[in-house]
Amino acid sequence: MASNQSDYPVQFSVDYPDRPLNRLTTLFRLIMVIPILIVAALIPGFVNSGQASGSDQAAISIPLLWLPLVLILLFRHKYPRWWFDWNLELSRFVYRIEVYVLALRDEYPSTDEHQAVHLDIEYPNAETDLNRWLPLVKWFLAIPHYIVLVILSILAFVAVVLGWIMVVITAEYPRALFDFIVGVIRYSARVQAYAFILTTDRYPPFRLDP
Repeated sequence: MASNQSDYPVQFSVDYPDRPLNRLTTLFRLIMVIPILIVAALIPGFVNSGQASGSDQAAISIPLLWLPLVLILLFRHKYPRWWFDWNLELSRFVYRIEVYVLALRDEYPSTDEHQAVHLDIEYPNAETDLNRWLPLVKWFLAIPHYIVLVILSILAFVAVVLGWIMVVITAEYPRALFDFIVGVIRYSARVQAYAFILTTDRYPPFRLDP
C-alpha cells in the first residue's frame, strides 16, 4: 500500500450545500425518491446492487457484470472501454440517488448530469496496470474492508438519522456528520472499484478522507 493515498485512482466527493436545505422535501424524502428508484430498477446491473444501511455499497450487479469482466481480464487481459464507462456511469447514477436519499443534497437525482456528486475512477491500462490473476481473489482480499464497512455502516446510519432530524429542524446538515457520511461512501466506492469493478490493483486505504 502506498504511503500517500491522496492520489488513489478512485475519488469521491459531494459538494456541501451552500444554501439551506428544503425541510419539506427532506421530511418526505423516502417517498419522493420512489420514481427515480423505479427508473433505476429497470436498468440492468442496478437491481442486484447493494445499498448497505443506506450509507454505502452502490455496487454494480456482480452476477451480471462482474464475472464476465473477470473472464475478459483473465483470458484476454483487456478492460473494454465501453464496459468501464457503463460501470462508472451506473455507479455515478446510484450514488446520486444515495446522496439524495440520505438528504445530503436537495437536487433530485439526474439520470445523466453529475450535479453535486463527483465520482472519478481512472481508466486502467489492463496490460500494464492490472494483474490478470488478481480478479480471482480480490473479493477475498477485500474481506477486512467488508468488516470495517459493516461497522461504518452502523455508525453512518446513526449519523444519517441525526442529520435528517437536524435538517428538518434547522434546514442545515451538520458539517461533521456530512463529512463523515461522504467519507463512508468514499471508502465504499474504493473497495467497490478494487474488488468488483476491477479498475485498480492498488489495495484500498483504510481511511475516509481523500
